[in-house]
Amino acid sequence: MKIGLAVADFAWEGGAPRMAETLAALSRSADDAGFDVIGVADHVWQGPHMGGPEEPMLECFTTLATVAAHTRSIRVMPLVAGVHFRPPGLLAKTLTTLDVLSGGRADLGIGAGWYEEEARGLGIDFPSLTERFERLEETVRICLSMWEGERGDEKPFEGEHYRLERPLNVPQNPGRPKIMIGGGGEKKTLRLVARYADACNLYPGPELPGKLEVLRGHCETEGRDYDAIEKTCIMPFAVSDGASADELVGTLRELGGLGVQRVIGIPVGADRLRQVDLIGERVLAAVADA
Repeated sequence: MKIGLAVADFAWEGGAPRMAETLAALSRSADDAGFDVIGVADHVWQGPHMGGPEEPMLECFTTLATVAAHTRSIRVMPLVAGVHFRPPGLLAKTLTTLDVLSGGRADLGIGAGWYEEEARGLGIDFPSLTERFERLEETVRICLSMWEGERGDEKPFEGEHYRLERPLNVPQNPGRPKIMIGGGGEKKTLRLVARYADACNLYPGPELPGKLEVLRGHCETEGRDYDAIEKTCIMPFAVSDGASADELVGTLRELGGLGVQRVIGIPVGADRLRQVDLIGERVLAAVADA
């Protein structure tokens, strides 16, 4: 099992003057410890589950570029990009630039978005949920088109919501970033995962086995190999000592038994840098074969 780190809470000691220093230290520690990926929440306001819009929030892709500049091997990704924030061509170009400048370490996590208050607050369009899912599918198709070959497909794209006259994309690395579609919606989200994505992102809990079975069914319908899709989960990590580290190992092994291949942890509680070090020392090697 691979273990990732989610950066979503920026209420750090020292505030804005020390944020660059704190982010760099956190990134280097995760990279040195052997974490698989650092994901950054894609919001412009902090969510209500973490204190609301008056709490600090950094823009996702600027933060990811900073993470990439301070690391050598860990992957970087938005966790997850809201489809309503950027036109698809700009999103694909931004992610490609991150991939090029990080040495091929960027992936795209993407979803339909959910935080209407932040969008309205900053004057960002926030279509209906139905329309956002339609835009999500078109956006993924456009990204795949722009990551085709060495220059992008370049053929015009005509969709319901987006029209691109020439999806040119230069420069880009060989291959392409992987796409992870976040969310557990059984009718739309998991169908899109089966059709287009390299990875899903679900929450652990009693519903997880059923969600994976739904995904398997969509794969059969779409003619997709279920095993080709990486199964990932996101969950809080609260590690303060050896006992809590061992407890986390047990939880991760249970998830591995269900077929989960990567878990992305959201550190909660005080001293996140110490948590990263503890997880690196006590958890990563213990679940490597899970």
